[in-house]
Amino acid sequence: MTHTARRIGRSLALVLPVVLVLSGTLAVTMVPWADTSSSQILTASAEGVSVPAKPRAAHEVVRDDLVGELQRGKAPGDVLTDLQQEVNRRPSLAEHCVGIARALGRAAVEAYGPTKAQSFARPVCDTAYATGVASMG
Repeated sequence: MTHTARRIGRSLALVLPVVLVLSGTLAVTMVPWADTSSSQILTASAEGVSVPAKPRAAHEVVRDDLVGELQRGKAPGDVLTDLQQEVNRRPSLAEHCVGIARALGRAAVEAYGPTKAQSFARPVCDTAYATGVASMG
């Protein structure tokens, strides 16, 4: 089999399941029952079928919020200050501070590039932010 044919086959293998799921979903969005009046037509819904989300730990919520702030354009230095304030306010976050700061360093590299991201480094949670920057740079 040629390289082009193999690439087309791989593309189809990725796209075809998505097309089938979407077409199947669209096919069952309206299910007419015995009576065809509008009051008897039910719309398919996933409501009540999904499993409730697993509650997230406080440090995960803080990490995701701070990374989100950074991704929305807040300066990494300000986000690191926010992290320090959160740890001061809730000492239970101290054991997770290093992981949060590393995540912020990685997000800063994605937003600003390694050189500019490194310029925001400060001693919040030791050198964890700088370690996060270095791991991406």
